[in-house]
Amino acid sequence: MTIKTNASKRYWVTRSLAGLCALAVVAGLAVVTSAPAHAELRIDITRGEVKPMPIAITRFPGEGVSETEVGQNITSVISNDLARSGLFAPIDEKAFIQSASSLAVNPNFAEWRAINAQALVNGRVVTEPNGLLRVEFRLWDVLAENQMAGVAYRTQPNNWRRIAHKIADEIYKRITGESGYFDTRIVYVSESGPGDKRVKRLAIMDQDGANHRFLSDGKFLVLNPRFSPTAQEVVYMSYFNDKPRVYVLDIDTGELELLGDFPGMTFAPRFAPDGNSVVMSQALDGNSEVYELDLRTREKRQLTRHPAVDTSPSYSPDGSRITFNSDRSGSQQLYVMNADGSGVQRISFGGGLYATPVWSPRGDLIAFTKSQGGRFYIGVMRPDGSGERLLAEGFLVEGPTWAPNGRVLMYHRQHPSRDGTKDRYRLYSIDLTGYNEREIVTPADGSDPAWSPLIP
Repeated sequence: MTIKTNASKRYWVTRSLAGLCALAVVAGLAVVTSAPAHAELRIDITRGEVKPMPIAITRFPGEGVSETEVGQNITSVISNDLARSGLFAPIDEKAFIQSASSLAVNPNFAEWRAINAQALVNGRVVTEPNGLLRVEFRLWDVLAENQMAGVAYRTQPNNWRRIAHKIADEIYKRITGESGYFDTRIVYVSESGPGDKRVKRLAIMDQDGANHRFLSDGKFLVLNPRFSPTAQEVVYMSYFNDKPRVYVLDIDTGELELLGDFPGMTFAPRFAPDGNSVVMSQALDGNSEVYELDLRTREKRQLTRHPAVDTSPSYSPDGSRITFNSDRSGSQQLYVMNADGSGVQRISFGGGLYATPVWSPRGDLIAFTKSQGGRFYIGVMRPDGSGERLLAEGFLVEGPTWAPNGRVLMYHRQHPSRDGTKDRYRLYSIDLTGYNEREIVTPADGSDPAWSPLIP
């Protein structure tokens, strides 16, 4: 952990946001925030194993019963978000010395240092005359005795959970220097039923598992859901009357659009960074190639031309290149090519079989699934193939997806039963250090997750 401190000065500026909570449109979210302070309380997340920073997150008091309850809920969500990141260690409130009422005036920093807190969060909840909820919070550097950030959000009362995620994002960004990822959603395939008759439904939830909702009824098999760059649409494959088709679903309106009734089998669709096209695989006469479909003109362009199986394409963040896996070298390996299909280069040489490559939103890494010696791994490597690191291992771990800050991965893990009839599939997240693997709890089995960008 790297910690630096400098002097800080408190002042406020104003900005505004408009938000979406889960699947419903909410009122505009007004934000008042302090300008970036000069204090430098920092966690260096580029290192290997990072010791979590002790942080005190006090309850947000309210004027009435409902505001007090909301304040407690907000505090709980913030604490859970930060703890799951593996970078913060929220201190048990039973250890707090200073009362919430006196903290509203100014922190007694000596009392917070006495319980080993390096950062302190306090706030309050107020219902305004117009019915909107005002949630304020401040982040303090306990060692430097300075305020690092101060934000006030105004929104509808039922939007409190999203406010909590935004506060957690603000804290994460202020202390790590990296963008947060808590105000995001996960779309995935929810699975139920016996192994030979699995029901696979499209489902969506907040990144912490809250606000869970099914997006399909299970009548038709769904696979490979992926978010659009706007986080409002999902592209996926579904078997309609036993025919594989690619659809785009608007998760706010429920409107479903068929991209095309392609001959053969189409699979592994994924949006381009600009949202104007989709790259996917299509198998014709037993040969799988990578294609790009322009969503405006519906013109399809073939990108690979090889008798081998080419599949699982993923764009680089700037849209200039595509990574995919292919067995053209005699075994399944990772490749990178230009977005027009030229300049194909193999990048995986570490032994074993490689699949499901996904380019990081930062552009610096490609995540993948690897199988070797009867075991599966989730790993990352640089786009030139160097720096391969394996982060997670298991009987079956597969399908990595990136958080929008490029520091955390999610994937699914199979827990096999003895007879193979009750295998469990669960979603897990892990950061790039490989030391913070956590299960994301879902109502039923879950597989093939996709992480949204930050919600607009």
